[in-house]
Amino acid sequence: MENRHHISRRAASGCGLCCTKIEHFGVTIGNTPILTDVNLHIHCGELTAIIGPNGAGKSTLIKAILGEISHTGTISYVQANGGPSHTPVMGYVPQSLKLDTTSPTSVLDLFLACRSHLPAWLIHSRKQVNSVRERLSRVKAEHLIDRRLGALSGGELQRVLLALALDPMPDLLLLDEPVSGIDQNGLELFYETVSELRRTYDLSIILVSHDLDMVKNYADRMVLLNKTVLSVGTPDEVLQSESFYKVFSLEWQKQWRSKGGEG
Repeated sequence: MENRHHISRRAASGCGLCCTKIEHFGVTIGNTPILTDVNLHIHCGELTAIIGPNGAGKSTLIKAILGEISHTGTISYVQANGGPSHTPVMGYVPQSLKLDTTSPTSVLDLFLACRSHLPAWLIHSRKQVNSVRERLSRVKAEHLIDRRLGALSGGELQRVLLALALDPMPDLLLLDEPVSGIDQNGLELFYETVSELRRTYDLSIILVSHDLDMVKNYADRMVLLNKTVLSVGTPDEVLQSESFYKVFSLEWQKQWRSKGGEG
């Protein structure tokens, strides 16, 4: 689903990224194939949700795109004018971040430590503080600037990590189950924020999620992954596909049996 007005605005911004092409992509760890012959096109201005059962290779795909693990096949980036593009700026939000909850480190300290070689405890200028506040405002979290990291809720912390992933503004934003364990209100706010960012900045977003109701409402495109791509299309198309039924009915049966069910 390629949208021409997305492409024109992207080119005008100076980035020019139009499409990320993943072709014949594979990952093997040891002697175990994790991903086999994955083929995907990720367009700018679209939120692409990756769904699949546990062990399907979803997080592995994200890490391979980031370059953290080796892969076969190719990843290429296409400009709006149809020519090849350099590797884009990538933003990444992990599933969680382990923190020392007793630390006095604040959200402001975290931003300044990530953006400067100077110690975070030094006195910083009003300009620096306002810059951090502006970045937090992108994800509706400017009120958290002085909050201790250990005092943040799960949803608040993930929005702070999202703000960090947007500094600098990426061409490709990768979200690996970023709202795992977050309550319903935090879940909805995170998805609304990501959807607004997609529209405002024309981002290419790849989101790994188990929240099928949420991704159905917010994703432009959905990919059912289980070692390879089984189905791709609109959320309704994928969720009504025979592949989805087979994969998730089998997964449900396994969970049911593990809890003592018969059969």
